[in-house]
Amino acid sequence: MSIKTRAAVLKGPYDIELTERELTCGPTEVIVKNHLMGICGSDKNFYRGKLPPQTAEFRQEPGFPFYLGHESGGTVVEVGERVHEYKVGDAVMAFGWNNNFADYFKAPVTDLQPVPPGLDLDLASLGEPVGCAMFAGMEAQVKLGDVVAVFGAGFAGQVIAQCAKAAGAYRVAVVDVCAGKLRLAKELGADVVVNTAEEDPVAAVKDLTGGRGADVVVEAAGSEEAINQATQALAYGGKFVFYSWVTQPVRLDISRWHDDGFTFINACLVHHTREERFVWAPRALRPVAQGLVKIRPLITHEFKLSEIKDAFALVDKDDTAVKVVLRP
Repeated sequence: MSIKTRAAVLKGPYDIELTERELTCGPTEVIVKNHLMGICGSDKNFYRGKLPPQTAEFRQEPGFPFYLGHESGGTVVEVGERVHEYKVGDAVMAFGWNNNFADYFKAPVTDLQPVPPGLDLDLASLGEPVGCAMFAGMEAQVKLGDVVAVFGAGFAGQVIAQCAKAAGAYRVAVVDVCAGKLRLAKELGADVVVNTAEEDPVAAVKDLTGGRGADVVVEAAGSEEAINQATQALAYGGKFVFYSWVTQPVRLDISRWHDDGFTFINACLVHHTREERFVWAPRALRPVAQGLVKIRPLITHEFKLSEIKDAFALVDKDDTAVKVVLRP
């Protein structure tokens, strides 16, 4: 049996449209009816023509036409003959690039996970970005009394900042250039917000810590400038949590990395092994199901799948957008 679906294709920079695709389920594959889809910061980069280099994890050829989408979840409608992990009717989360901006998507069984108990399908459909950000927050090794500086108040930065506060940080500072995102961070528990359009974030973090620097910095802005600012804002012997996916070469001031004994934490859940992800995702999502970390306030805009052009135009132009979602 084959299933016809609308699915997004990026034909070139700023040129996205829905096309018709036909999905046939292979023996180790699953077809899922989408419930909700999220636009990732990486999707915005791809939309702008900044495609990533080929990596082991990124299996699609990085060129146009580019079949876009990886954040989604929904209900299983068909399973391959060799699939025993799922059955028709199961609720699942996507953890892989499988052209998920679509009514239906097809994925290898290894790119899916069951929806954890207590997590409703709206949030579970964002299980990949939520799980990744939560994993980073939980792996950041924040200790009681630490000062934490989060560079970037996008979706991941907002989640990680909440995790740091819940873990016992004495002060959490969130750094961004967008006043709207900083207001939201403050509403969600950040102690200090720093607008880089108005003040030097390194000086602000140093002032907050009596000149010592933050015990933990999180780089979630995805820019050369932010990486270097985070480097300068970190205390001697501190922890540098690297979250962003930077797809273009950058110039880094890394002398302090060597001389000041930094610990580096590569905190992206989906770029570790699938086995690690399968164990870690339910743990990372549990505090969300428990209500300890707030996700719904981060969903700032919602569109229909048929409005995908408008959704991407908004993401490209409106820096106040945190998480933009689409429904079939």
